[in-house]
Parts: sequence; C-alpha cells; structure tokens
Amino acid sequence: MIKNYVCFTLLTALMLPILSFGQTKDKPKLELGGALRFNYVYSSWKEEQKTKGGELGYDMFRINAKASYKKVFLNAEYRLYSEAFGGGFLKQGWVGYQFSEKDELHAGLVYVPFGIKQYNSHNWFFNITYYAGLEDDHDMGLKYLHTGTDWEYAIAFLKNAEELNFGGDVENDSSRYSYDVVGRNKETNQFNIKLVRKLGATVKHRIGFSGQYGSLYNIDTDSNGDHYALALHYEVDWNTWNLKTEAITVAHNPNNEPGQSNDIIQMGAYGSLSQNYLFMF
Repeated sequence: MIKNYVCFTLLTALMLPILSFGQTKDKPKLELGGALRFNYVYSSWKEEQKTKGGELGYDMFRINAKASYKKVFLNAEYRLYSEAFGGGFLKQGWVGYQFSEKDELHAGLVYVPFGIKQYNSHNWFFNITYYAGLEDDHDMGLKYLHTGTDWEYAIAFLKNAEELNFGGDVENDSSRYSYDVVGRNKETNQFNIKLVRKLGATVKHRIGFSGQYGSLYNIDTDSNGDHYALALHYEVDWNTWNLKTEAITVAHNPNNEPGQSNDIIQMGAYGSLSQNYLFMF
C-alpha cells in the first residue's frame, strides 16, 4: 500500500520599510530594508504535529543594505535563521564599480554567474540544482558583468566559497545560505563564464550557456582534485507566464585519501547536519 504524505507550509512576512537617504547621483545614497518571516508547518508523517494541528514558529529575519556614491556601490544581505537552520550568516555582500550603464565589476561574496538567474525554480523548496550548488549560489571573488539590449555576459574568478574558519586544515562550516562542498574537501580557484542572448518583445526569450571549472582541495591529502559544470538554459516570459528550462552536466573529482571513495562528496548549508547531503558522481 502506498502512503501519501502531505506537508503544508504557510509563510507570513513583515516587510520592513525601505529607508532611502540621498537626493542625487552625485551624493551618497543608502537604502535599508528587510523582512521578518514565520512558518506554519503541518507534516502528515509526524504524529505529534497531526495531534497538535501543526506548529507555528520563527523562521528568519533579514536586513538588506544598498549604498552608492557616484560609480561605486555596495549590496549586502544578512540573514538570521533559527538555530536549527544555522543561525546567522551573510547571504551576499559585495562592492561594485560601474564603468558604464552596461558594464560593472563586483568584488566580495558575489552571485555566481551560472544558469538561470536568480532562481531556476518556482517553488519554496527550490530545485535540485540549488542543493547541488548550482542555483542562487554566492562565493568569494570577482565578477565582471555586461548587460546589453541583445546580449548579456559575465566572467568571474571565485577564490573559494564562504570561508568562515581560516586555515587549510579546517573543514568548512555548514552555516551558510548557499550549498557548497563541505567536509574534507573545499572549493577553490573557480572560473565561471555565462552568455545570454535576448530575443523578442511581446514574448521575451533568454537563451544561454554557462560553464564553470575549479579545484577541490582535500584536507587529508593536501592536494587538489577538480570539478566542472556546463549548462544550456532557456527562459521565456509571456504576459504573466514564465517558463524555465535547463540542461546540466556536472562532475566532481576529489582527490580523497586512500580508503575514501572519490565518487562521493558532501554538500552543506543552513548549519545543521540534517541539511548536509552526499552526492555521488
């Protein structure tokens, strides 16, 4: 007999008003915003929740800040989750320089240019690409962007994922927003490229290619493996409808110590061990 399980999640958010300071583009400008979010959860496979009629609790509080002065600007977002989901951590935080209306340089904890921006999904749980570190990912490095009428492209060098405990022999902490390789391997020295062609007026099409290649440093062997990902993606907007499609090939080749399989890596986010996943390649 097949059992059907249902999980209902109700989101409520209190948006903080955006505070803006500054009048012209020649004066410093600051924008502050944020949100407070609670969850109501009813899980049919948890008997205690069924008996109580679900649970209502704190989920997340966030602060957003944007600042600019002439051609220099800043973008940061800090999130404070419950302890079960990792506590507080920086989702993104970078400074930028605008060379022109179409060209920018970002430095810091930047959005990784790969796949459909910003989400390759239409649901609360994201897509499998998020848990594989290929959706709404943010890493430490430099990124150059060009946003034209017909073409968009981005080139990035990412030194590493969020490094919270400096030292080559220390495992990455899973208290982070983006899913990254954790455990005995670390992402390092990654290059990304993304190209998008834009077509149409009433029906808007975005056809793109993304690629990334980088090293996987292993703490035990003090040596580097590598990993890569390639994607073709297509997105179309028509009236209030949006369609996202993406085909991806990805490989991780760690150089683990003898006795440890090189076919398995550990991905982590949100602090808790329950939020870590083992992927086989």
